[in-house]
Amino acid sequence: MPPEHRFPHYHSFAHEAANWLGFSYDEASPEWVHPAMHLVLLLAPALLAISAATLLGRALHLRLARSSASLVPPTTVSIAGLDRNLITHIARTTRRQQFFLLLLSLSLLPVLYLSLELPKQIVNNVLSKSHAPLSLLGYDLTATQHLAVLSGVFLLAITLNGVGKYLLNVLKGRLAERCLRRLRLLIYCRWRKQAGRPRKSELSQILGQEAEPIGGFAADLVALPVTQGGTLLTILLFMFIQDPILGAAALTILPLQLFLLPYLQRIVNRLSRERIQEMRRLTRGLTEQLNPAQDRPRDVLHTMASLRQLEAIRRRIHRVKFFAKALNNFLTALTPFLFYSLGGYFVLEERITLGALIAVLAAHKDFSAPLKELFRFYQQLEDTRIRYKEILGFLLEQQQADLKSAVKS
Repeated sequence: MPPEHRFPHYHSFAHEAANWLGFSYDEASPEWVHPAMHLVLLLAPALLAISAATLLGRALHLRLARSSASLVPPTTVSIAGLDRNLITHIARTTRRQQFFLLLLSLSLLPVLYLSLELPKQIVNNVLSKSHAPLSLLGYDLTATQHLAVLSGVFLLAITLNGVGKYLLNVLKGRLAERCLRRLRLLIYCRWRKQAGRPRKSELSQILGQEAEPIGGFAADLVALPVTQGGTLLTILLFMFIQDPILGAAALTILPLQLFLLPYLQRIVNRLSRERIQEMRRLTRGLTEQLNPAQDRPRDVLHTMASLRQLEAIRRRIHRVKFFAKALNNFLTALTPFLFYSLGGYFVLEERITLGALIAVLAAHKDFSAPLKELFRFYQQLEDTRIRYKEILGFLLEQQQADLKSAVKS
């Protein structure tokens, strides 16, 4: 039984959605067009809405959980100059630099759209047989001159884009190093003020391995979401302008990515916490062995067991990370299949031009890169938040120990 007989309302709604977008298909259309249109216009948008609602609900739940069960008591605003919240601390200490990064990131988006539009103009208006003469500043340009003008503007656009990204990365690097220096100085000064300066073995690890990613995240806090998110929205806008159905096809795989990749990231977060704690235990044990009076033969067995545990944890992290990367690459590669099939059919039906299809395919090539960067930013956010919480925990334990000793005295 045909799908339209089994699910008449579902099938008719797909036809109505296609008609609303200016495309009519019927029984004379190829059979594969019907399920493709159902996937692009109905199933994928529904899954996208469900995925977005699920992620939003989870984010709100985690925010409430963190506020109710915070590591730092509610009466404590900060410890050693560090705010309870990582984002708040970065925004308070780098707000002026973040503002300039925001302006520079936004200025790159119009140049990006121009670099996407120009190849289509070259294919449709210059390389096509129906080329019409262009009048520029009172001069009629030939096809060759028209091609030279558009190519020159395209070269200017990609040059401006490259220079802008270079300046953005330089400013991000400067912000990262400045934020990292301040963070390390705050931790060091707090440790110097503590009675007896305890846990010396963990200080070097905290100032080095655990604090360094926080500086990099501070540079990406505003610039990366604006740049990569703006790039993603600019490419989507360009695709929808060329054809709304092809724009919707670009979002077909996104619900699976929104559902599966954050789930895998939560596994990586849990393993990262285990790795940090195990590394601290190893460092503490090695420091004790430096004292001949405390060196015991069984410490060798404990060290070997800790090293085996670190290896097991890191291997599990690698497996999950590489699986998430492979899965994301596979899902991203599925979208061009819809472009070649549906887009090619639209060209044959003269719904869109060949230049528009080529431009959409070229734009989608750049579509996956900002999406990967946004997922990487989410991973970086969670990893950095874990490290920041561990640093606060280190400082808070010493603060509580100082309070207890002060009470006893």
